[in-house]
Amino acid sequence: MTVPAPTLDRLVATFAKRAGAHDASGEICTANLADLREAGLLALTVRPEFGGAGAGLREVTKVIAAIAKGDPSTALIVSMQYLQHAGAAASPWPEATLKLVSEEAVKSGALINALRVEPALGTPARGGVPATTLSREETGWRLNGSKIYSTGSIALRWGLVWAATNEEAPRIGYVLVPLDQEGVSIDASWNHLGMRATGSHTVTFSNVPIADDHVVDMRLPADWKGHGDDLMAWHGVLIAALYDGVARAARDWFLSFLKDRVPANLGQPLASLPRFHEIAGEIEALLLSNEALIEHQITQQERREANATQANLVKQIVTENAIKAVERAVSAIGNPALSRDNPLERHYRNVLCARIHTPQADIALSAAGRAALTEEFSA
Repeated sequence: MTVPAPTLDRLVATFAKRAGAHDASGEICTANLADLREAGLLALTVRPEFGGAGAGLREVTKVIAAIAKGDPSTALIVSMQYLQHAGAAASPWPEATLKLVSEEAVKSGALINALRVEPALGTPARGGVPATTLSREETGWRLNGSKIYSTGSIALRWGLVWAATNEEAPRIGYVLVPLDQEGVSIDASWNHLGMRATGSHTVTFSNVPIADDHVVDMRLPADWKGHGDDLMAWHGVLIAALYDGVARAARDWFLSFLKDRVPANLGQPLASLPRFHEIAGEIEALLLSNEALIEHQITQQERREANATQANLVKQIVTENAIKAVERAVSAIGNPALSRDNPLERHYRNVLCARIHTPQADIALSAAGRAALTEEFSA
């Protein structure tokens, strides 16, 4: 499936008009999600046999990058939708459960996201056993625990919960939970500097009954090693493209400001000054580098030559370039850049959130360094 550019352009313009109000309120823009559902864009990575588009990384990246220029909070919720459906399609889910979740995404735009982070555990990417437990009882399974930073929360139909069993040899994995089920509660705890409209609230599970076919992928801890590298490669590219989209929105506003601003003592637009030509050129260079890196990683994925280490490094480089690009625009124009009346201030807060996404800098750089040294010493 190829999403028409006019469709994306129309959605981006609409989302951009709504973004400021939802940033201020901290509420998920459900109107954006409804527009995406109407456009048939919430089931791009659902398998074709269930009515989805089965889209690949290239098309999905294009869509996320575009949405992010309008509203990156919406783009993050949708990127998780794409990632989870792509991951489910390649995982040993019960077929009936996969069919149910897939067809709901196609028919009603039902959203899903993995709920993994816990107060004590932090990000599971750094290891550890979740405190959220799946207990076997006479009447079936029961789920208890709490997840923080649950992007999408109140807009989600499904939570894919990272939990550990209470078995003698505990297994770790995913439990599918309808978030309107009895025993599930959502605490509106998300009140961050940027990406405020993601609704990344705290979700608590209190003795929630779980059907056998909703225990979708449980394994011994050692069996998770190396699993999901393909999905991590997707994740690195999508997060990179999302924050590159934020930087491009900031760049567009910055250039418009330079063209429109005519100081009385100058008598012509700021865009006429060589100083701003150089700064605009620096920003273009950073974004051009991002474009090349993202394209390279997508090509590697299409050739089946991608690996999670390289994808994570691309995420690190692209997102730092995006931050630098926005920072350069902010520092160049002074007070107007940080005025709440201008979107550049919001773009700056949003782009800084790139650093909190898995993988963080230390993990991405350390893994790349180890890989480089291993290759050198084994040569």
